[in-house]
Amino acid sequence: MRNEVKSERNIPYLRIAIVLCFILFAAILRILPHPWNFTPVGAMALFAGAKLGRSWKAFLIPLVALFAGDLFVGFHQLTLAVYLSFCLSALIGAIFRNRQSAGPLSLATLLGATQFFLITNFAVWALMTTYPRTVSGLIACYVAGIPLFGNTLAGDAFYAAILFGGYALIEHFFPGLRKSQPPALA
Repeated sequence: MRNEVKSERNIPYLRIAIVLCFILFAAILRILPHPWNFTPVGAMALFAGAKLGRSWKAFLIPLVALFAGDLFVGFHQLTLAVYLSFCLSALIGAIFRNRQSAGPLSLATLLGATQFFLITNFAVWALMTTYPRTVSGLIACYVAGIPLFGNTLAGDAFYAAILFGGYALIEHFFPGLRKSQPPALA
């Protein structure tokens, strides 16, 4: 009986460890060769927000993973905009935390990819010299980014399916993991 109680207390920590492993997995995939914008970054942020909640850890842990990946792939003028967008995706994941079925997760993925498109293309227009700083320049920037939006959305959807589906599969085979919510990390 005592071991069973002790084991139940460890389940929330096991859940956190599994979430961290999934985030690490996504971070490693990001530094491997891939088509433009077809990365697990957006899905990783949604997953972190959904599994870690609105805690600062839901933002910090994946941001550290993103930063570590940037040490390999490099920093650029848009890094701050990408990090801001990443935090918004984590917030979207946290908002959808209690609605993790296919429909709500598809909507969360679409919202995450859309805000990434809007923020990063605005940053391209505002921070780089590629487009004139006029309304027509901003429109041209967004139009030029449409093919990348397709890759972003496809990558986010693909990796969200892997992360959320993989986690659901683990919960299916180990139902005890479903009993409690992850604890706040100390």
